[in-house]
Amino acid sequence: MPGRGESPSAAPQTGPQNGPQAANGLPEFFKRAKIAIVDDEPVNIKIVRKHLQIAGYENFITTTDSPAAVALIGKEDPDVVLLDVMMPQVDGIQILQAIRADRRLCHIPVLILTASTDAATKLRALEAGASDFLAKPVDANDLLPRIRNSLIVKAHHDHLANYSEQLEREVRVRTAELEVSHMQVIHCLARAAEFRDDTTGRHVIRVGRYAAILAQELGFSDIDATMIGMAAQLHDVGKIGLPDSILLKPGSLGPNEFGVVKRHCEIGGQIVQPLREDEWQALKGYSEIGVSVASPCNQPILKMARNIALTHHERWDGKGYPRGLTGEAIPLEGRITAVADVFDALTSVRPYKAAIPPAGSIQIIEENRNTQFDPRVVDALKRRIEDFLKVCREHADPAGSGGPELTGGNQ
Repeated sequence: MPGRGESPSAAPQTGPQNGPQAANGLPEFFKRAKIAIVDDEPVNIKIVRKHLQIAGYENFITTTDSPAAVALIGKEDPDVVLLDVMMPQVDGIQILQAIRADRRLCHIPVLILTASTDAATKLRALEAGASDFLAKPVDANDLLPRIRNSLIVKAHHDHLANYSEQLEREVRVRTAELEVSHMQVIHCLARAAEFRDDTTGRHVIRVGRYAAILAQELGFSDIDATMIGMAAQLHDVGKIGLPDSILLKPGSLGPNEFGVVKRHCEIGGQIVQPLREDEWQALKGYSEIGVSVASPCNQPILKMARNIALTHHERWDGKGYPRGLTGEAIPLEGRITAVADVFDALTSVRPYKAAIPPAGSIQIIEENRNTQFDPRVVDALKRRIEDFLKVCREHADPAGSGGPELTGGNQ
């Protein structure tokens, strides 16, 4: 049978105008077409089939069992159906209605075979989706051009359907590529901030992975958990705006200096603040490409990243910064990132501290439930500690660079 997407005009090697000819002159395209014949009278099937075989057609499925016709058509997926109307048990109109109701079969041309000249019967057939009519007894001069025309229509439909599927696949590929580029840009921005005081940048990767794990454990969908994981990588992007004299200071910070450090939350919120509509319109003027790209003003990942940057240092008891939010007034993605960030900080070597083993780190976090941390998030961490340790192993910093230390495991 003609392949999906194969059309006489679009496939020169198989089409009727240019394709290889069968021995009797019928183009190969038509010779291979699958033709279904449904009639309760075997002699009628024999006559129709003989006409078509003489013309060069050779691929047939036939049945006199009308109740089994729809299942047979569904199994064989023919290119055209010749269907008798007047049959016992299940008539041709019922079969036609079933074909048109089936999403896989609804585009198959159906030619109605009828000895009736009753206008009401023809109207019922047309309303049910008949493609054409053939009067009984079938005349070869009438049959052959109608079969040919129906097969051309079917081939063009298959070609367009295949082309549409191809376009959809290409759109999915391009969308996936765009998502990858978004992830890369987000990570690069996060790493730019982390390089201010972390020469590896793997801290942001681990925090993102931890945040995604916690989000999954707390019931977020895989898509939303992935988004939280990506957005969490930007939690400290506000460090870009801090002066080196404070950020890179080897000793302890004074009260005023720590006040400056606190500003990184609000700076981060400003950096990832989605563009206002007027800013986006101005930006589009720099590139024609911008005209065809959807406005980012409502990008959920930017809104989430802003929430995380602003609130990952808020505390459950309201004693955090920069806004002193309390309990569930803190966005859940901020509460999740707070636990992820602190776990990584505790288990990592820093210039001012040694790494604490995971068991000790969990104990410290547990001691601060209901004060610094949301107790639900703490419980989620404890349930998924093995996944956290796997992230530690897979994204550990090079030896001596200050990454997590798993000495002692989870004991």
